[in-house]
Amino acid sequence: MELQSSFTNIFDSHAHYDDAWFDSDREAVLAELPGKGVCGVVNNAVDLDSASRALAFAERYPYFYAAVGFHPENLENLPGDYLDRVAELTKHPKAVAIGETGLDYHWDIPRELQKRVFEEQLQLSLDLKMPIVVHDREAHGDVFEMLRKYKPRALVHCFSGSVELMREAVRLGSFISLGGVVTFKNARHSLEVAAEIPLDRLLLETDAPYMAPVPFRGKRCDSSMIVCAAEKIAALRGIKTQELLDITCENAKRFYNIS
Repeated sequence: MELQSSFTNIFDSHAHYDDAWFDSDREAVLAELPGKGVCGVVNNAVDLDSASRALAFAERYPYFYAAVGFHPENLENLPGDYLDRVAELTKHPKAVAIGETGLDYHWDIPRELQKRVFEEQLQLSLDLKMPIVVHDREAHGDVFEMLRKYKPRALVHCFSGSVELMREAVRLGSFISLGGVVTFKNARHSLEVAAEIPLDRLLLETDAPYMAPVPFRGKRCDSSMIVCAAEKIAALRGIKTQELLDITCENAKRFYNIS
């Protein structure tokens, strides 16, 4: 089943097209997305290699951008000069954010190391006056402690917190992004957040190739599938799907400083 979209201004604020799941047909997928209404994609790095790949794709595809940084699951053998090397990558004209970084307490990764690297990248984002993309998995307390301390221009991606936590994120000046999870049967928190978040702080994402929405669960996700989440959220908000796509596209450009 392939999604045929008549919508425009689909901006995927968080994807991973450097993932091996796209190795067999990446060029075809990326070439076809604009014809499916996709106007922008920010590919989030997890380490230096994926950052370099994302920037290479961004050079080939006008609608493609990159966030560069270290994911908390990718800290094994972390280079001692990693922060300088990330800073160097941000000089690329299509590097638009630090990330993906944050905390992930689902896996057995040393928490003190995670917190140190997250904090260093938060400080880098402030030093460079760049936005930062935050990964928060089963770590709300420590993530929000860092956000309160540094008050960065942050996007909390694939937001999984409560409405109360969303309100705190908004008070801190952060944005949040939602994706395919809002179409899942057990998506109560995500739907509550989607219904109440100020529309000027909402972005849409896929986390492609992961988190495919209903009716594509279990399949490889791509940016055109944002429409499924957009339809669900628009219905909750009592607006047209295209209106929501227009709003979230402008929000993404504003957050990432894309003209």
